[in-house]
Amino acid sequence: MLAVLLLAVLVTPGLATAERLTKLIEERAVGNFSGVFPASGRYDIKLVDETRTEAEYIAEFWMDERSGKFIANAVSDTGDIFRIWGVATLTVPVPLPIARKLPGELVSESDIEMFRLPYARLGAFAILDREALVGMEVRRMLPANQPVARQSVMAPTLVERGEIVTIEYRMGGLHLNARGRSLADAHLGQELRVVNLSGNKTITAVARAEGVVVVER
Repeated sequence: MLAVLLLAVLVTPGLATAERLTKLIEERAVGNFSGVFPASGRYDIKLVDETRTEAEYIAEFWMDERSGKFIANAVSDTGDIFRIWGVATLTVPVPLPIARKLPGELVSESDIEMFRLPYARLGAFAILDREALVGMEVRRMLPANQPVARQSVMAPTLVERGEIVTIEYRMGGLHLNARGRSLADAHLGQELRVVNLSGNKTITAVARAEGVVVVER
Protein backbone atom coordinates (compact mmCIF):
# COMPACT_ATOMS: atom_id res chain seq x y z
CA MET A 1 0.00 0.00 0.00
CA LEU A 2 2.85 2.37 0.90
CA ALA A 3 4.50 1.64 -2.44
CA VAL A 4 1.30 2.58 -4.28
CA LEU A 5 1.05 5.88 -2.39
CA LEU A 6 4.68 6.71 -3.12
CA LEU A 7 4.14 5.94 -6.80
CA ALA A 8 1.10 8.26 -6.88
CA VAL A 9 3.14 11.06 -5.32
CA LEU A 10 5.87 10.62 -7.91
CA VAL A 11 3.56 10.33 -10.93
CA THR A 12 0.92 12.95 -10.18
CA PRO A 13 3.16 16.06 -10.51
CA GLY A 14 4.32 14.89 -13.93
CA LEU A 15 0.75 14.37 -15.06
CA ALA A 16 -0.20 17.80 -13.78
CA THR A 17 2.62 19.55 -15.65
CA ALA A 18 1.83 17.60 -18.84
CA GLU A 19 -1.84 18.56 -18.62
CA ARG A 20 -0.87 22.19 -18.01
CA LEU A 21 1.41 22.21 -21.05
CA THR A 22 -1.22 20.70 -23.36
CA LYS A 23 -3.73 23.23 -22.03
CA LEU A 24 -1.33 26.08 -22.81
CA ILE A 25 -0.81 24.72 -26.32
CA GLU A 26 -4.55 24.30 -26.88
CA GLU A 27 -5.17 27.92 -25.84
CA ARG A 28 -2.60 29.14 -28.36
CA ALA A 29 -4.00 26.84 -31.07
CA VAL A 30 -7.52 28.21 -30.51
CA GLY A 31 -6.16 31.74 -30.77
CA ASN A 32 -4.41 30.76 -34.00
CA PHE A 33 -7.66 29.49 -35.58
CA SER A 34 -8.95 31.67 -38.41
CA GLY A 35 -12.68 32.28 -38.70
CA VAL A 36 -15.35 31.19 -36.23
CA PHE A 37 -14.19 28.44 -33.89
CA PRO A 38 -16.67 25.52 -34.07
CA ALA A 39 -18.98 24.98 -31.13
CA SER A 40 -17.80 22.10 -28.90
CA GLY A 41 -14.49 22.11 -30.77
CA ARG A 42 -11.43 20.81 -28.92
CA TYR A 43 -7.78 20.40 -29.80
CA ASP A 44 -6.20 17.03 -29.05
CA ILE A 45 -2.50 17.66 -28.47
CA LYS A 46 0.21 15.12 -29.33
CA LEU A 47 3.78 16.05 -28.38
CA VAL A 48 6.72 14.54 -30.25
CA ASP A 49 8.92 14.74 -27.14
CA GLU A 50 7.06 14.27 -23.85
CA THR A 51 10.12 14.43 -21.60
CA ARG A 52 9.91 18.23 -21.11
CA THR A 53 6.52 19.32 -19.81
CA GLU A 54 7.29 21.72 -16.95
CA ALA A 55 6.17 24.87 -18.79
CA GLU A 56 4.82 27.99 -17.09
CA TYR A 57 3.81 29.68 -20.32
CA ILE A 58 4.34 29.66 -24.09
CA ALA A 59 6.63 32.44 -25.31
CA GLU A 60 6.32 31.90 -29.07
CA PHE A 61 3.96 29.71 -31.03
CA TRP A 62 3.83 28.79 -34.73
CA MET A 63 1.22 26.48 -36.22
CA ASP A 64 0.10 25.32 -39.64
CA GLU A 65 -3.70 25.34 -39.36
CA ARG A 66 -4.25 22.82 -42.15
CA SER A 67 -1.96 20.08 -40.84
CA GLY A 68 -2.11 21.02 -37.16
CA LYS A 69 1.68 20.82 -36.85
CA PHE A 70 3.10 23.31 -34.37
CA ILE A 71 6.39 24.50 -32.91
CA ALA A 72 6.59 26.50 -29.70
CA ASN A 73 9.07 27.98 -27.29
CA ALA A 74 8.02 27.16 -23.75
CA VAL A 75 9.34 28.76 -20.57
CA SER A 76 9.87 26.71 -17.41
CA ASP A 77 9.35 27.92 -13.84
CA THR A 78 13.11 28.58 -13.63
CA GLY A 79 13.06 30.77 -16.75
CA ASP A 80 14.63 28.20 -19.06
CA ILE A 81 13.37 28.25 -22.65
CA PHE A 82 12.92 24.94 -24.41
CA ARG A 83 11.52 23.98 -27.81
CA ILE A 84 8.46 21.73 -28.15
CA TRP A 85 6.67 20.50 -31.24
CA GLY A 86 3.88 18.18 -32.20
CA VAL A 87 0.40 18.05 -33.74
CA ALA A 88 -2.80 19.74 -32.56
CA THR A 89 -5.86 18.04 -34.06
CA LEU A 90 -9.12 19.97 -33.91
CA THR A 91 -12.02 17.60 -33.20
CA VAL A 92 -15.77 18.14 -32.93
CA PRO A 93 -18.63 15.84 -31.86
CA VAL A 94 -20.53 14.53 -34.89
CA PRO A 95 -23.75 12.44 -35.05
CA LEU A 96 -23.11 9.26 -37.06
CA PRO A 97 -25.60 6.57 -38.15
CA ILE A 98 -24.73 3.30 -36.41
CA ALA A 99 -26.19 1.34 -39.35
CA ARG A 100 -26.99 2.04 -42.99
CA LYS A 101 -30.15 4.09 -43.57
CA LEU A 102 -32.08 3.86 -46.84
CA PRO A 103 -34.00 6.60 -48.70
CA GLY A 104 -37.47 7.13 -47.27
CA GLU A 105 -36.54 5.98 -43.76
CA LEU A 106 -36.71 8.32 -40.79
CA VAL A 107 -33.72 8.92 -38.53
CA SER A 108 -34.55 8.15 -34.91
CA GLU A 109 -32.65 8.90 -31.71
CA SER A 110 -31.52 5.28 -31.47
CA ASP A 111 -30.11 5.34 -35.03
CA ILE A 112 -27.21 7.66 -34.21
CA GLU A 113 -24.31 8.01 -31.80
CA MET A 114 -21.98 10.94 -31.20
CA PHE A 115 -18.28 10.59 -32.05
CA ARG A 116 -15.45 13.09 -32.01
CA LEU A 117 -13.89 13.41 -35.47
CA PRO A 118 -11.13 15.60 -36.91
CA TYR A 119 -12.71 18.83 -38.09
CA ALA A 120 -10.55 18.84 -41.23
CA ARG A 121 -12.15 15.56 -42.38
CA LEU A 122 -15.65 17.02 -42.39
CA GLY A 123 -17.23 18.60 -45.43
CA ALA A 124 -18.68 22.08 -45.32
CA PHE A 125 -22.22 20.64 -45.30
CA ALA A 126 -21.76 17.97 -42.62
CA ILE A 127 -24.44 17.92 -39.91
CA LEU A 128 -22.85 18.53 -36.50
CA ASP A 129 -25.94 18.72 -34.28
CA ARG A 130 -27.90 15.66 -33.16
CA GLU A 131 -31.12 17.71 -33.15
CA ALA A 132 -30.62 18.62 -36.80
CA LEU A 133 -30.59 14.94 -37.79
CA VAL A 134 -33.12 13.20 -35.55
CA GLY A 135 -36.57 13.09 -37.15
CA MET A 136 -35.33 13.80 -40.67
CA GLU A 137 -36.18 11.66 -43.69
CA VAL A 138 -33.33 10.04 -45.59
CA ARG A 139 -33.00 11.42 -49.10
CA ARG A 140 -29.80 9.64 -50.12
CA MET A 141 -28.48 6.42 -48.61
CA LEU A 142 -26.54 7.05 -45.37
CA PRO A 143 -23.55 4.73 -44.85
CA ALA A 144 -22.89 3.52 -41.32
CA ASN A 145 -20.36 5.47 -39.24
CA GLN A 146 -20.01 8.26 -41.80
CA PRO A 147 -20.82 11.98 -41.39
CA VAL A 148 -24.16 13.00 -42.87
CA ALA A 149 -24.36 15.84 -45.39
CA ARG A 150 -27.31 18.23 -45.05
CA GLN A 151 -28.42 17.50 -48.63
CA SER A 152 -28.67 13.77 -47.81
CA VAL A 153 -31.69 14.26 -45.54
CA MET A 154 -34.83 16.36 -45.65
CA ALA A 155 -37.83 17.19 -43.54
CA PRO A 156 -40.21 14.20 -43.54
CA THR A 157 -42.86 14.08 -46.24
CA LEU A 158 -46.24 15.02 -44.76
CA VAL A 159 -48.28 14.95 -47.94
CA GLU A 160 -47.86 12.62 -50.92
CA ARG A 161 -48.88 13.24 -54.52
CA GLY A 162 -52.44 12.06 -55.17
CA GLU A 163 -53.26 11.82 -51.46
CA ILE A 164 -56.64 12.97 -50.16
CA VAL A 165 -55.92 15.78 -47.70
CA THR A 166 -57.72 18.12 -45.35
CA ILE A 167 -57.59 21.74 -46.50
CA GLU A 168 -57.77 24.22 -43.64
CA TYR A 169 -58.84 27.71 -44.69
CA ARG A 170 -57.79 30.33 -42.16
CA MET A 171 -59.25 33.78 -42.71
CA GLY A 172 -58.70 35.92 -39.65
CA GLY A 173 -60.52 34.17 -36.82
CA LEU A 174 -62.56 32.01 -39.21
CA HIS A 175 -61.46 28.42 -39.87
CA LEU A 176 -63.07 26.22 -42.52
CA ASN A 177 -62.16 22.70 -43.62
CA ALA A 178 -62.54 21.04 -47.01
CA ARG A 179 -61.38 17.86 -48.72
CA GLY A 180 -58.74 18.07 -51.40
CA ARG A 181 -56.28 16.06 -53.47
CA SER A 182 -52.57 16.81 -53.45
CA LEU A 183 -50.83 17.35 -56.78
CA ALA A 184 -47.31 16.92 -55.34
CA ASP A 185 -45.30 15.62 -52.41
CA ALA A 186 -44.58 18.16 -49.69
CA HIS A 187 -42.73 18.36 -46.38
CA LEU A 188 -43.40 20.64 -43.43
CA GLY A 189 -43.72 24.28 -44.52
CA GLN A 190 -43.48 23.51 -48.23
CA GLU A 191 -45.95 25.00 -50.70
CA LEU A 192 -47.87 22.69 -53.02
CA ARG A 193 -50.82 22.71 -55.41
CA VAL A 194 -54.02 21.09 -54.18
CA VAL A 195 -57.38 20.49 -55.88
CA ASN A 196 -60.36 21.47 -53.72
CA LEU A 197 -62.76 18.59 -54.36
CA SER A 198 -65.80 20.70 -53.45
CA GLY A 199 -65.43 23.01 -56.43
CA ASN A 200 -62.70 21.20 -58.39
CA LYS A 201 -60.54 24.32 -58.09
CA THR A 202 -56.74 24.20 -57.90
CA ILE A 203 -55.23 26.26 -55.09
CA THR A 204 -51.84 26.81 -53.44
CA ALA A 205 -51.48 25.61 -49.85
CA VAL A 206 -48.76 24.86 -47.31
CA ALA A 207 -48.16 21.46 -45.69
CA ARG A 208 -48.66 21.77 -41.93
CA ALA A 209 -49.17 18.22 -40.66
CA GLU A 210 -49.54 14.69 -41.98
CA GLY A 211 -52.39 14.85 -44.51
CA VAL A 212 -53.18 18.48 -43.65
CA VAL A 213 -52.54 21.61 -45.73
CA VAL A 214 -53.33 25.21 -44.84
CA VAL A 215 -54.49 28.22 -46.84
CA GLU A 216 -54.14 31.52 -44.98
CA ARG A 217 -55.68 34.78 -46.16
